[in-house]
Amino acid sequence: MMDPLAALRVLVPCRGTAVVIPTMTAARMWAAVSQRPELDLPLSGAMGKASSVGLGIALAQPQRRVIVLDGDGSLLMNLGSLVTIAHMRPPNLLHIVLENGVYLTSGGQPIPGRNLVDFAGLASAAGYAAAYTFDELAIWEAEARRIITEPGPVLVCLRVRIPPHLPQVRTRRTLEALPEVRAALAGA
Repeated sequence: MMDPLAALRVLVPCRGTAVVIPTMTAARMWAAVSQRPELDLPLSGAMGKASSVGLGIALAQPQRRVIVLDGDGSLLMNLGSLVTIAHMRPPNLLHIVLENGVYLTSGGQPIPGRNLVDFAGLASAAGYAAAYTFDELAIWEAEARRIITEPGPVLVCLRVRIPPHLPQVRTRRTLEALPEVRAALAGA
């Protein structure tokens, strides 16, 4: 299993001008490593909805890469989005799931199906173009740059440890971030 912040840092040099949509705990961790906050659209109060919002942005901005940073608990809240995303086939969507086996945001309760659910397998079965699972940082680092350019939708499940503490970084609320993201989308 990987350190979640280290796993997210792998994306920083690869993201380019991609819009990143992190949700819940991933939003807090991403805020600690992102170097392009004007292209981040954190969804801290919308558990389970990052994949749906990411699909909408990917369809509206087909020339731009869109990266969703989901949690395993968040994705379980909206599993139907996998089928919808696969049906719409956005080639610019990368869906990353941080799998730690718990609902970290609400206190660390185990998710249903902990250690049984195969998120990459679910995405493949739904019809994603590709799906991967990584639990070793070195292998994820070696593959990330290639995967981020693959035609999507692509799902990457990163098996991560529960962080001993979360970065004390205040994330911007979605509505606060929206004007900056719109401006960056229009100008870049």
